[in-house]
Amino acid sequence: MTMLSPTAPDAAGEPGEEVLFEGNPALVPSLGALLLAVLTVGLWLIPLWFKSRARHYRLTTKRVVVETGILNKRLEQVDLYRVSDYTVLRPVLQRMMGTGNLILRTLDHTSPEVPVSNIKADVVALYERIRAATESEKRRRGIRVVDME
Repeated sequence: MTMLSPTAPDAAGEPGEEVLFEGNPALVPSLGALLLAVLTVGLWLIPLWFKSRARHYRLTTKRVVVETGILNKRLEQVDLYRVSDYTVLRPVLQRMMGTGNLILRTLDHTSPEVPVSNIKADVVALYERIRAATESEKRRRGIRVVDME
């Protein structure tokens, strides 16, 4: 995980953008994957490695960027002020390996749900930081979300 000072520009040159999490999914995300790797004498690690390297996450105080693919790359970005709901998933086998999942529901039409899966981080703490950054970004932009039922 890389941290930048709040006033330092990021790689895209946007001042005030702090990286909250950056990285790939864990190579061995759960105890079940570890068991399969042991039972196959490590051969199961080959597809796990490709699956892990085919996705890269960058969560900042302003946006969520997901890059997918190994040969052909696809880059999706959702501005943080568009995030409307969060779900933290920590299945027992993943908790044993120190990984977890964060699902962001957005108001974006092309990416209504952004899963940040199998990351080796404290997903509850990351959720709290993303939630605080989302609210801060909404306040900064003067955006109010109204629930109508």
